[in-house]
Amino acid sequence: MKRYASQHLQTWLNSSTRKPLIVRGARQVGKTWLVRELARSTGRNLVELNFEHDPQLARHFAHSDPRRILDELSLVRGQDIRIDKSLLFLDETQAASTVLASLRWFAEELPGLPVVAAGSLLDFALHEHRVSTPVGRVSYCYVGPMSFPEYLEAHHQQALLSRLADWRAPSELSVAAHEKATEWYERFTMVGGMPACVAADLDDGEARDIRRLQSHLITSYRDDFAKYAGRMEPELIELVLLAVARSLGRKFVYARADEGVKLHQAKKALDLLEKARLCHPVRHTAANGVPLGGEVKDTHRKVLLLDVGIAHALLGTPAGPRFPAWSNLAPQVRGQLTEQLIGQQLLALADDPFEEPALYYWQREGGRAGEIDYVAQIHQRIVPIELKAGAAGSMKSLHQFMFDKRLELAVRLDTNQPGLQNLTVHTTQGDQARYRLLSLPHYLAWDVPALLDSLPAVH
Repeated sequence: MKRYASQHLQTWLNSSTRKPLIVRGARQVGKTWLVRELARSTGRNLVELNFEHDPQLARHFAHSDPRRILDELSLVRGQDIRIDKSLLFLDETQAASTVLASLRWFAEELPGLPVVAAGSLLDFALHEHRVSTPVGRVSYCYVGPMSFPEYLEAHHQQALLSRLADWRAPSELSVAAHEKATEWYERFTMVGGMPACVAADLDDGEARDIRRLQSHLITSYRDDFAKYAGRMEPELIELVLLAVARSLGRKFVYARADEGVKLHQAKKALDLLEKARLCHPVRHTAANGVPLGGEVKDTHRKVLLLDVGIAHALLGTPAGPRFPAWSNLAPQVRGQLTEQLIGQQLLALADDPFEEPALYYWQREGGRAGEIDYVAQIHQRIVPIELKAGAAGSMKSLHQFMFDKRLELAVRLDTNQPGLQNLTVHTTQGDQARYRLLSLPHYLAWDVPALLDSLPAVH
């Protein structure tokens, strides 16, 4: 299956200023596959070390001389490690976190050898104060589940994807393309983007088999909870993970996580889940200007799960030979899953995969209610994104937000055909708001930056 991250890894490999690369992401998102594919596609000899399978390998990295390290590895592995022909892959480095410190020596003394480090719980090692992370001497790449375009390509739907990528406002998208894209997107909403689940879907597996795989992924994550030894009881972490699933689309309130979880425990558990990259915060921003992260309120946050398939397994969405139709899901669940799905797509929009992606939302504080589901910073421009799980819904909060922030362009994601509107509306406070609204079906969320750039100029 094609992963777009492969292109970024090749760019890194060919860079004249290349540094050792640390690939970060949750378990089972495809990190190991990406590195192996990089070696295969570029004809490099892969030297792969897995410190979880063989912890003794870490002893060879006790030296500060990278040439000596390679010499010992050559003897142990029976491989001729040539700097100009090899790729050194250090996998599951959280099991030997001191290996991370050796990356600085490779960066300084053997820059010609490409070195990649990865690990399912790597963020725990990176946050350990006892580990000397070589700041400034390494690069990071962030990998998540497969996006909807990757899902389409995996199912050999390049013609449909090309049709979607070619659409530009204010032209019309054919009914046939819209219906076909909607059909595939609704299946994606059930399968999700975890590579193993997509592979099972490719093999025409029954829905119950895919759901079983999603449940097995959760079981593997639960097994990891025990590896947070000394940090928190695994049962408490699991309770908070379930609380995240139930609160999708709403502000996450620590005190309401579960009757058996105290506030300080909920905070700690959520921090651990975020380090394991099973959850991702959506931070509250005042959205008065760029950067959005400059005006955040850490006491307010929503939380997403790693993947919508994980959400289905935690929420208990039924599956038999086929998945239930999207329209048959409870309205509240559709709304929650819409926030999860769009959040996943927005995380994949990062201009630079070597910068950690961030998500934001806006909510009025005190007095009148008002919320913008997502606020994105796209090409130095603030863009509010309004979500509708179906084809219709009120936009009172968006109208007021556009007036208050003096913005000229907004995005609405729903189930309708795409289109562009020039709006002149009155808010509930009697203010007149004038702005352009780019309405997109959910399946085009991945193309928002390009679509915004291509909008015709206002005359």
